[in-house]
Amino acid sequence: MAETEAPKAEAPKAEAPKPDEPSTPIQELWTYAKSHSHPEVWGVVLQDPATHIPSQIVLQKYLNANDGDVVKARDQLTKTLDWRAKLQPLELIKQTYNEAKFGGLGYVTKYLSSDEKAAEAANDPEAQEIFTWNIYGGVKSIDETFGNLDEFINWRVALMELAVQELNLPTATKPITADWDPYKIFQVHDYKSISFLRQSPAVKSASTETIRVFATAYPELLKEKFFINVPVIMGFMYGIMKLFVAPKTIKKFHPMSNGGYLAKEFTDSKVPALGEKLPTEYGGKGAALKAQGKGPTVQ
Repeated sequence: MAETEAPKAEAPKAEAPKPDEPSTPIQELWTYAKSHSHPEVWGVVLQDPATHIPSQIVLQKYLNANDGDVVKARDQLTKTLDWRAKLQPLELIKQTYNEAKFGGLGYVTKYLSSDEKAAEAANDPEAQEIFTWNIYGGVKSIDETFGNLDEFINWRVALMELAVQELNLPTATKPITADWDPYKIFQVHDYKSISFLRQSPAVKSASTETIRVFATAYPELLKEKFFINVPVIMGFMYGIMKLFVAPKTIKKFHPMSNGGYLAKEFTDSKVPALGEKLPTEYGGKGAALKAQGKGPTVQ
């Protein structure tokens, strides 16, 4: 009697995801985000990233910050949404801050390519560069500026939100990837003529909290960070940063003893002659920060 051949086993077929199930990491983040009570990040009201590019940019940044690890990205996004729901950063922009404490300490500048109207019309993120400037050398009183931690954080967050607004994320038309993301900001911290040459508990507390908040709530928004006119004694800040900031971000930090050479650092920008647009005290040919920059309202 002839033996019948047993049917060959077939590899199990992968089931197609159901319409309500996330099929990609970014869709998984979106599925979580839409269940949160707070719908906004950086001025973008989150929507389906498959059809809404501003949301794709925001959620992809959280994935990029965590090297594609969805669990870690979701945890960071959760902390951001919780924090924004509590602090309401967009409302902080509208507040007025004490001039004696914060006047002249923070600015945002925006530099466009030579054809500014065309750059704005095209909404091209590579045709602009955004800077935040923290002029810590202008602090008049440590106790006044840093003594009230919540007040300092609110002012510092307002400055950052003003810079993020200049990225025009809610109207962005170009999605990002893990390797291409022009929606980022230069940060400059200037310690020229700084008066607090000893580690102050108030300064350390403000620095620690600022670094912690920014590392959590503003991932992948830093292009490069320059610490200029840095006194050696301020080295303690780098130790704090290493506790909260990813190693790949630390690589973007550049200490400089002479701020007059800053303009030479931007030869690779797609904004022509970017360095020349900076204020003269930073090696450029532009107007002073007070004239060309803006910051949170003070009086």
